[in-house]
Amino acid sequence: MKHQETAQEIIKAVGGTNNINSVYHCVTRLRFDLKDNEKVDNGSLKKLDKVMGTNISGDQFQVIIGNDVAKVFDAMVKENPAIQQSTENKEPKSDKKQNVVLKIFETIAGVFAPMLPAITAAGMLKGLLALFVSVGWMSAGTDTYRILSAIGDGVFHYLPLLIAVSAARKFGSNPFVAIALGTALMYPDMTALLSSGESVGFLGIPVTAVSYASSVIPILLAVWLMSYVEKWVDRVIPAALKLLLVPLITLLVMVPVTLIAIGPLGTFVGSGLSGGINWLLNEGGLIAGIVLGGAMALIIMTGMHYALVPIILSNIATLGFDKFLPLTFISNMGQAGATLGVFFRAKDKKLKTVALSTSFTALMGVTEPAMYGVNMKYKKPFAAAMIGSAVGGGFALAFGAKAYVLAGNGGLPGLPSLIGQTFWYSFVGMILAFVVGAIMSTIFGIKEEEGDAEALAQFSPGASTAPAKAVSNDAATVNVDDMGDPTPTSDAVAVAPMTGKSIPLKEVNDPTFGDELMGKGVAFVPTVGELVSPVTGTIMNVFKTKHAIVVRSDNGMELLIHVGINTVKLRGQYFDAHVATGARVQAGDKLLTFELAEIAKEYDITTAMVVTNTADYKQVLPVKLGEITMGEDVLKAEI
Repeated sequence: MKHQETAQEIIKAVGGTNNINSVYHCVTRLRFDLKDNEKVDNGSLKKLDKVMGTNISGDQFQVIIGNDVAKVFDAMVKENPAIQQSTENKEPKSDKKQNVVLKIFETIAGVFAPMLPAITAAGMLKGLLALFVSVGWMSAGTDTYRILSAIGDGVFHYLPLLIAVSAARKFGSNPFVAIALGTALMYPDMTALLSSGESVGFLGIPVTAVSYASSVIPILLAVWLMSYVEKWVDRVIPAALKLLLVPLITLLVMVPVTLIAIGPLGTFVGSGLSGGINWLLNEGGLIAGIVLGGAMALIIMTGMHYALVPIILSNIATLGFDKFLPLTFISNMGQAGATLGVFFRAKDKKLKTVALSTSFTALMGVTEPAMYGVNMKYKKPFAAAMIGSAVGGGFALAFGAKAYVLAGNGGLPGLPSLIGQTFWYSFVGMILAFVVGAIMSTIFGIKEEEGDAEALAQFSPGASTAPAKAVSNDAATVNVDDMGDPTPTSDAVAVAPMTGKSIPLKEVNDPTFGDELMGKGVAFVPTVGELVSPVTGTIMNVFKTKHAIVVRSDNGMELLIHVGINTVKLRGQYFDAHVATGARVQAGDKLLTFELAEIAKEYDITTAMVVTNTADYKQVLPVKLGEITMGEDVLKAEI
């Protein structure tokens, strides 16, 4: 699906443009402020190829995309200019009452998310330079080093100007006036005046000496207040004079106010927050590492880590290091390890493939596919990841692990940001998180039926039902030896197990069936809530959730009949089984009844009938497609 199509489908699924107050994106997610979250069609969203999952933080609705989020966002605002206006101009007011703390977090996230590419690029360069110097590939005194260092350091030195632009867009003020405010604070003569050590005053009011280079909180507060001043001035100034007087009056008010009050206040607040968190990280040691390391995945899920970006940047600028960042690396390694554990324990081939690939992407610093696509889906791996992260975090902080630049990638590519005296403590913490996460995930195991995988894995394409293997459920336990020869002996024909419409299997909206991963077959859209046996033979398994049955014909064709998509989640509600495992049936005998109307309210009722031992046949072909009545020939398998 193209990015434009994905964008339009997402807009449709979140309730249309009329339901969107504003939207912006971070590194991996689209973050929506919606008028009504109840209008979101989560089911449709999760069916989209590029959507890894969804999340709600406070009132913010998040759609997790991954690496392509910027492309999807660009396509979204290109096709819908009104959405672009809401993200780059003023933020629409919402009628919803929101928790103040969450609102602050989301505001900070909205300011810093657009800046991250510049910050992370500069941070990565600084990390690489540190690596090159440490291994002797470059000397710190060369012109080349100084030029490259300027690229890395310049962003952080003039960070208030980047914040000014982003904050102005977030708060709905003029970004160029905001830059003018920032440049006044960082003007060389102003810097010299404030650092002279002599008393400074403006119109007789004392000005507190504050350094604004690399600062975060002062300019953020200043632009926030400036947005109100600018709007008030704009209302009272005649239209003919707005262009000249609104920026002039705004700057004449805001620069002195910032120097006298906001700058010192912001510095005090920033120092207090940094000091509190740094005290916890420094004094908490092992315990702080265990708690924060274990909880890091939850912090990232809620978006609260963005609220710590100003503190991280302040620490790096003032102290030269930060102790929180290593925990993000360690958390990512925990997720990667836990997903690898799923790979070891999973039976379903597709799940094993997904687990292995997402484990690798988590190692590279992109954890959403692993976290949302595997670990949270099966629950126990997510707990294993948190345990691994707690162990790694405890080790790292016990030995004072630090990050020295903000690289923007919490995986192996971001390792240069950790290069310094404590590098090996951070690295060992990462290894511990990965290994412990993998071990615990392997020990915990997974219930594959939660993703409808465990049950299907028992009857994967070409799977052999070897003699002496027991097939069991709550109703009965039988031995495969009692079911006859598992090898097909002749061509086989199956009749329609239900009344409705038969369709090609590839039209089933589930890749497990639609991509014929389970084998070839046919699908049905039922109009009656009754399922009968398509062959004469033996019931091999009635699933505990009663939404699926496996039957093998006397001539060796094994058929899995799966009623609906994801109906395993109903846990048997609305289903009644009329046979037990091991029962002998004739073609046309009643197997299941189900409340079609009730199930259809929540789930796609399309029913797949798959020949699970397709590999034993030369070809498996539908006999009839279209309107069909139970009992009519519908599928043929030829040896």
